[in-house]
Amino acid sequence: MTAQIAGHLLVECLIEQGVTHAFGVPGESYLAVLDGFHAYRDRIRFITNRQEGGAAFMADAQGRLTGRPGVCFVTRGPGATNAAIGIHTAFQDSAPMVLFVGDVGTDFRDRESFQEMDFNSFFGPSTKGMAKRVERIDDPARIPEYVARAFATAMNGRPGPVVVVLPEDMLLHEVTTRPLPRVEPVQAWADPGSLRQLRDMLLTAERPFVIAGGSGWTPQSAQALQRFAENWQLPVGNAFRFQDTFDNHHPQYAGDVGIGINPKLAQRIRDSDLVIAIGPRLGEMTTSGYTLLQVPQPTQKLVHIHASAEELNRVYHADLAILSTMNAAARSLEVLTAPPSLPWQAWTAAANADYLGNLEPQPLPGDIDMPAIVAVISRLLPEDAVLTNGAGNFASWIHRFHKHPGLARGWRVQLAPTVGSMGYGVPAGIAANLLTGRTAFTIAGDGDFLMNGQELATAVQHGGKSIIVLLNNGVYGTIRMHQEREFPTHQSGSKLANPDFVALARAYGYEGVRIQRTAEFEAAFVAALASEQGTLIEVMLDEDIITTRGTLRAIRETALSKKANT
Repeated sequence: MTAQIAGHLLVECLIEQGVTHAFGVPGESYLAVLDGFHAYRDRIRFITNRQEGGAAFMADAQGRLTGRPGVCFVTRGPGATNAAIGIHTAFQDSAPMVLFVGDVGTDFRDRESFQEMDFNSFFGPSTKGMAKRVERIDDPARIPEYVARAFATAMNGRPGPVVVVLPEDMLLHEVTTRPLPRVEPVQAWADPGSLRQLRDMLLTAERPFVIAGGSGWTPQSAQALQRFAENWQLPVGNAFRFQDTFDNHHPQYAGDVGIGINPKLAQRIRDSDLVIAIGPRLGEMTTSGYTLLQVPQPTQKLVHIHASAEELNRVYHADLAILSTMNAAARSLEVLTAPPSLPWQAWTAAANADYLGNLEPQPLPGDIDMPAIVAVISRLLPEDAVLTNGAGNFASWIHRFHKHPGLARGWRVQLAPTVGSMGYGVPAGIAANLLTGRTAFTIAGDGDFLMNGQELATAVQHGGKSIIVLLNNGVYGTIRMHQEREFPTHQSGSKLANPDFVALARAYGYEGVRIQRTAEFEAAFVAALASEQGTLIEVMLDEDIITTRGTLRAIRETALSKKANT
């Protein structure tokens, strides 16, 4: 059997696992792997990023889009710590990912040598937000074993990130080991007795409600979910930033259950007598700060279906907890026989009517009409376009006013961090375009864009493009909003002095356009869709327009009034 260096074997193992792209920032600690990417460049692409945080976000996006682990390579110390933001995001968002970290050689280990750190302590497995597993490969012959285990761990149960540490000298050893076969995720099937119990609970309910979301969904499982909802005429809301789980155009869609929730939807969930949560973790954002469902025992009956045994009954004590992957759960639910008539058709119709009513905007001052701009985006974007965003109030315009077509139509179309990580949207959009060739649209704020805007250079270098609508209001808007609520007479730390974003985009190789009035937007967006280059459209938004429902001035006046009355 022909020998090769371990770094080349590692790349072969990735190819065997179906990896077509790996993201990263090159480092001297894994030169042998980089040489492997060169050797197999006709089968796998190494995408050179500008910062490890952007690379990790791109790998996170890869995991969400494909359902298989996204792959990221970074060097030790500063490289690994920069990538930690992507690990934390992938963990809280349950996205499969493998981070490979080049490390100091074994002959220098444990001397606090250059950029050395304890990766197990830093990323160590936890239920509070980092990696599912951290492993170090000291024996190059075992690379196939470790890679296969990393992929299995990242995909099975609650998906998430795995960190694999690669000593520099280990990667240079010659080996004859061959890659292991492709690892597939294990399907956990719901207990038949639990399904019968769920059916009995539905038969005695009067106001049921489904919250769908989380990871692990495929077009087939989303279609099965839709059939289950249709069979039982159930209203369905999508969990925070999983708005493409159930088709927003469907007559049983009730809206997104997350930040800025429709007040009528929030009340409907509180008033329901049976909540069926299929897939989401039921975290703080989906439950409006644990108020839609009371902790630890909701007033509603709760059925919680999740792929991780550790997640079930961890925060909420469910009346019925079902351990199942989404593919298995949805296919089991769709065959539950519904009775000929159901008492809640009017309840379901009202939920959809409330959602449609929430699409009607409140009048806001200024020259920019954001609901009208989102209407243009929704009308002109291809149905399979991928929409991405980072964290900030700016994202709420898309969350509230855009109708996501839904995974049941064949594509994942929303990539957004439930962990609330700024800087995610730009690299995620670029990764989506590089991986799929589909139109990638990103909405960003000025502060959010500056977290990873340098990845435009990555897009241009590797032939990718995205359309970025950047809302420039000159502030960290979410923080400013909270300041107005808590300290209405003070502004501290939230003001921004911004660069010329149009000139900056052009410097990277993107087109750049500035919009100051609503009427100017459509022509710019049409041109962006037709352009062979990526495009950044800067929208000059008055900082007073802080949410989809109101202004900073109104928040300030309310806060001052409350203080005056206390």
